[in-house]
Amino acid sequence: MPRQPRIDAPGALHHVIARGIDGTAIFRDEKDRKSFLERLDVIFKETDTVCYAWALLSNHFHLLLRTGAAPLSRVMRRLMTGHAVSFNLRHSRKGHLFQNRYKSILCQEDAYFLELVRYIHLNPLRAGLVNDMDRLDRYPFSGHAVVMGTATQSWQHVDKVLSCFGKQQGQARMRYRDFIAQGIEQGCRTDLTGGGLVRSHGGWTSVRDLHEAGLRATGDERILGDSDFVERMLTAAEDEFERRHTLKARGITVDTVAEKVAALLAMPVKEVWLPGRYKRTVEARSLVCYVAVREIGVTMRSLARRFGISTAAVSKSVTRGRRIVEEKEINIDKLIS
Repeated sequence: MPRQPRIDAPGALHHVIARGIDGTAIFRDEKDRKSFLERLDVIFKETDTVCYAWALLSNHFHLLLRTGAAPLSRVMRRLMTGHAVSFNLRHSRKGHLFQNRYKSILCQEDAYFLELVRYIHLNPLRAGLVNDMDRLDRYPFSGHAVVMGTATQSWQHVDKVLSCFGKQQGQARMRYRDFIAQGIEQGCRTDLTGGGLVRSHGGWTSVRDLHEAGLRATGDERILGDSDFVERMLTAAEDEFERRHTLKARGITVDTVAEKVAALLAMPVKEVWLPGRYKRTVEARSLVCYVAVREIGVTMRSLARRFGISTAAVSKSVTRGRRIVEEKEINIDKLIS
């Protein structure tokens, strides 16, 4: 059966898992791990990707992310390709490093946010990389230490996690730590990482209860949430697919978008493609990048070639374009109609 397309949307919360091929170690030492964290720093900041929780183990890693300017697929492609190339060069190795595609699970935030933070941050303890909570508090390759204030990563968003436990930082940290410790006895939470219907409803017990009550349950292995959430996300994903297909069928291309943006800003279309930092050109470039990436699925790499700028600059343009659309209340449907 062909692989299902990933489900993503700006602002969506994802639990991401990537493993080494055939159990291969993707981190052999601290230098590998530090290099990976430096890469996260650059990519997350360039793409406005928000990270709430993370853990690096020897042969896989976990991330809890909220997508920003760039789709998750492009963030992960940069991250995994960059790490694989660096790892192979450093260790005189050839071939694939990661197992197939990474696994991404679109998550219902209200119901699962804290459970996922706990699950991810307990991974080093469950894997035996640390022996107890005191050592986990100081383990530098998990987001738990950052929340506890014993490590620093400028790209990790700690405030949202701590705000769930109180307004005063010190007290919130202790409550957070107690919450994490309470999860040790739970062991491996297959309901958070398993597949389809079971995961979507928090385990077999919940699914059985729904069945006995005569209620229909909807599940999807790409989504963690209740039936209503799963159905909403599947509908949104289908709508987005149909929208992009319709736009492409109508012949909407990057050039079309550039023409529409030029008309909106009352400027010659050739100025849209000019290099430089003139205010009007930057605004036009930002709108083109945002609409092209988010509405018709153009890659940032192809836009970088077209504009003669770096992929990182395109990513920043996408972020800026989103802000312009929001601030000026630009109707994208009307813009590209």
